[in-house]
Amino acid sequence: MMMAKMENLSDLMLMELQDTYDAEHQVVDALPTMAEAATARELKTAFQEHLAESKQHLSRLEQVFGLLGETPKRKTCKGMKGIIKEGQEMMEEPMSETVMNAALIAAAQRVEHYEMAAYGTLRTYATLVGNHEASQLFQTTLEEEELTDKKLSMLASTINAKAVGAPSTSENGKREKAR
Repeated sequence: MMMAKMENLSDLMLMELQDTYDAEHQVVDALPTMAEAATARELKTAFQEHLAESKQHLSRLEQVFGLLGETPKRKTCKGMKGIIKEGQEMMEEPMSETVMNAALIAAAQRVEHYEMAAYGTLRTYATLVGNHEASQLFQTTLEEEELTDKKLSMLASTINAKAVGAPSTSENGKREKAR
């Protein structure tokens, strides 16, 4: 099927909106698995809270589709697909619970940074095309993503410190204290 040529920034914004809508769906699908893998209570709670927040992000994106007179439609976000696949593969690696928590934070922050880039771009496009209501919706979501990233950084300061002293696995598979 031949795609219509993008003629202006509004066309590009719609494509980015569809891509971000798909990315947010992927995040909603991945967060329960991440919450289940987390053993630190605060991290598990952060993932559960972000899941609820991400569902609100989807709702806001649907509002923007409405503002544009469009039906919500997903365009596969290959970037988010890769970030999530990398996170899933990391969760399959053998590691202690403490190290897993540190790895989950790293994976989650990759997701957050990708989303912050997407929402910042969408906000700028919406402002430039004069859609201030959409711009404000994107700004609200961007601020929530930034706050989540800060929360993850705060959790990382404690969890990563614990992971420094976590047992490591030697070449023969036996657990040993990290040096």
